[in-house]
Amino acid sequence: MPLERKVPLKPGRSLMDWIRLTKSGKDLTGLKGRLIEVTEDELAKHNKKEDCWICIRGLVYNVTPYMEYHPGGEDELMKAAGADGTDLFDQVHRWVNYESMLKECLVGRMAFKPIAAPKDISSTLPEEKKQLNGMLSEREVLGASARDTTPSYDWFQTDDMITVVIYTKQKGMNAELVIVDCQDRRLRGEIILDDHSYLVEVDLDREVQGDFAVNIGEKVGKVEIILKKKDRIQWKVLGLPLESHNTFIRRTERGLFYRKCKLVSKTEVTHDTKLFCFMLPKSTHLQVPIGQHVYLKQIIAGTEVVKPYTPLLPFLPLDFKEPFCQDGVHIYLMIKIYSCGLFTQALDHLQIGDDISVSNPEGNFKKSQVEAVEDLFLLAAGTGFTPMVKLLNFALTKVDCLRTVKLIFFNKKEDDILWRNQLEQLALRDERFEVQFILSEPAEDWVGKRGKISSALLSECMKRSKKDSKVLICICGPTPFTEQGIQYLQDLGYSQEEMHAFTA
Repeated sequence: MPLERKVPLKPGRSLMDWIRLTKSGKDLTGLKGRLIEVTEDELAKHNKKEDCWICIRGLVYNVTPYMEYHPGGEDELMKAAGADGTDLFDQVHRWVNYESMLKECLVGRMAFKPIAAPKDISSTLPEEKKQLNGMLSEREVLGASARDTTPSYDWFQTDDMITVVIYTKQKGMNAELVIVDCQDRRLRGEIILDDHSYLVEVDLDREVQGDFAVNIGEKVGKVEIILKKKDRIQWKVLGLPLESHNTFIRRTERGLFYRKCKLVSKTEVTHDTKLFCFMLPKSTHLQVPIGQHVYLKQIIAGTEVVKPYTPLLPFLPLDFKEPFCQDGVHIYLMIKIYSCGLFTQALDHLQIGDDISVSNPEGNFKKSQVEAVEDLFLLAAGTGFTPMVKLLNFALTKVDCLRTVKLIFFNKKEDDILWRNQLEQLALRDERFEVQFILSEPAEDWVGKRGKISSALLSECMKRSKKDSKVLICICGPTPFTEQGIQYLQDLGYSQEEMHAFTA
């Protein structure tokens, strides 16, 4: 996943300044409020910094006034100038609500040439038969061979229960791959299958009780969602299918889904970092896999603002016999509060009991990357430490061939170090684990290592347990830290397969 390169913004060009400008009434499109249909030829003409139009998902925006406000800099926007920037946008930050951020810059819609619709092989079947079998059209399934492995669903009922059964047709299903929300009669069940996602989404025919059960047949790949009826009445149909119901598509094409989570605690970790605990609603089944992040969404000055954070454990387990099992109810996030940060200041002002929108998990890290590793190196800067916590827990409990785990933890000052005491306790308890703290702005009495990430420093600190040991290096921190780190590791001869950068 490409890194979003942040650049310093000029004074008066913050997110809040942009929000103020969009609400000032100024004509940001140059069209005096008119919406037009834009041809490909017309779009291509607007490809300069002083006149820049971009298309995202069929909508065209004049991003010229946004140039100086874009955290990624003008050059990043210019990559899509006068063209369709959807793929580029999805690669870098598809989680940003561009419709809200750029609504005052909307020029109009793209004018597309009509395309003949592909023939649907299932059209000869009765509609109710298609729904019962959970069939997808040929357009969505992409041929007979794909249809054999495409998930499907069915449902049945008793006097008290409704059971929705999803046949994933894949082995190795687990709770982390199943996300279910059932609120206000709307049922949404998403199954993650590698880089694809299968979705069942209906407005239920009748009301159900708030809690439900999810049963997973790991070996056969069957998932059951068991709902309790509010009334002992026979349902004629499961409900009204929604637009994305019964679709099997790439995860990047699936819009992010949010649910409201309640803040239940907020504790200080360091002078500027806090551990937030959010509680999932009873009507949600969700577990965040190792190395994946969620997005928090807040409405600030009438504009949706979204930021990614990586959930971690509430503490660092010191007794590594079994992986720490989270309760499936709480999400813990360690967040640095910036004095001038619009988003984190709003977060810090949340009161216990307040709600915030939390998305489904995202990320491309897989447990299989670490399962055969002998030497694991974790390079973290500041809150880039957060994805390392679950990874550390998993490696020390589940990776049998593991010889060493070393966390190289970069910070500015000594009082910036997160969970220092817990990390030092773990190093004493488990001889496989070592932690090294490196400070860029230490006090005079600091006896540990000093400096910033560099090729020489990494060469000195990263030693294999044996000559040809299988290595994985994970890195997370601010974008410049991560980019520099990857370059230094490549210079030292590490391959792409031996590195993983946590980015969002």
